[in-house]
Amino acid sequence: MAGVRQRGCPKGSTGTIPIVMAGAIDPVASGLVTIVARPGGNLTGLSLMAPELVGKQLEILKDVVPKISRVALLGNPANPGNAPQVRHAQDAARALGLRLQPLEARGPTDIDSAFAVMTSEQAGAVIVLVDAMLLDHRTRIADLAARHRLPAVYGLSDHAEAGGLMAYGPNRLDMFRRAATYVDKILKGAKPGDLPVEQPTKFALIINLKAAKALGLTIPPSLLQRADQVIE
Repeated sequence: MAGVRQRGCPKGSTGTIPIVMAGAIDPVASGLVTIVARPGGNLTGLSLMAPELVGKQLEILKDVVPKISRVALLGNPANPGNAPQVRHAQDAARALGLRLQPLEARGPTDIDSAFAVMTSEQAGAVIVLVDAMLLDHRTRIADLAARHRLPAVYGLSDHAEAGGLMAYGPNRLDMFRRAATYVDKILKGAKPGDLPVEQPTKFALIINLKAAKALGLTIPPSLLQRADQVIE
């Protein structure tokens, strides 16, 4: 189960077949497991830690656009992993002295209208939360951010690779590889409920300089030096 696709909870579909998450947004808040240290039941795997990283993403936005005061927050409330991301974003925004403008996109048709609202309400930047539907439409979102002159940061590298300005989060390909080790352990007799949900320890900052140039932005040298990947 890929973590960004939390449209339903597979936990209740079977009590016997082992389920390995390849990266859940927030397995505890989403009700997939009770505690990460000992999930119990038949489900285990990896967490994206998406909610905990939203604050860092806001900090990166402010590094690039120091004068921003209002930041739009685009998420999908139909995703169980959306609410914890919004809560962490609200806490981080208060700490950074930013006003947050939460906007919902339950489906593709809501994306364009959300960006129209961002512009009409004079948002200075946008943070796009981790979600399968938003990921599926990453190129469209990147184009809309460019068209509306909105610096954007994302939680998945796929967005930056599709033309988005910046992304900060764990390496999903590495997480899929790690998920395979869980499958191996289970096939060798381990019980899923006894295997702790693994949280990422390494995070990547990706900066798209082509997108920055289109927005007329200069990325601070200090931030470029910290980047794990720079797209030119």
